[in-house]
Amino acid sequence: MLLSPYQFTWPNDFLKLKETFISNIHTQDVIIEHVGSTSIENISAKPIIDIDIAYEHNSTFFQIKADLENLGYAHNGNQGIEGREVFKRKILSKLNPILDSIPHHLYLCNSKNDEYIRHIVFRDYLRANTDARIEYERLKTSIAANSNHDKKQYALLKEDLAKPFVEKIISKAKLG
Repeated sequence: MLLSPYQFTWPNDFLKLKETFISNIHTQDVIIEHVGSTSIENISAKPIIDIDIAYEHNSTFFQIKADLENLGYAHNGNQGIEGREVFKRKILSKLNPILDSIPHHLYLCNSKNDEYIRHIVFRDYLRANTDARIEYERLKTSIAANSNHDKKQYALLKEDLAKPFVEKIISKAKLG
């Protein structure tokens, strides 16, 4: 199955990852957030922790990038989303028991970046609004079924079919 029922281990997994990043990033100009569906209690999700590392000052980007590379991540560009940089774990001879055992996606962006703000606003709204959370879970479950639980097809369908819902939630959150 593509989606897993909510796992109560996900917040703790995030905290382990966050602590590893905090211990290895050599700047105080950093906010590390658990985003995506695994950050929302009682919602099914792909079992991958999404992490946004945000910074306030653009000059900090290069220090954080170097620190992530020292941890064994490769910078993979923005993958089509301006201002949100993707980092992927490389295969290393020196393994890290946390970073290599907890599936995660890692993004680096300025704290004023629209995509970062959207992640936080959407997450916080779903955390606070049970009806919206249930509606989103139903939508994701339907998309997973329609994609025959194929990851690539799911991503394409989700981009098309979930986008109006996400936009509606973000608009509501900003008005409220």
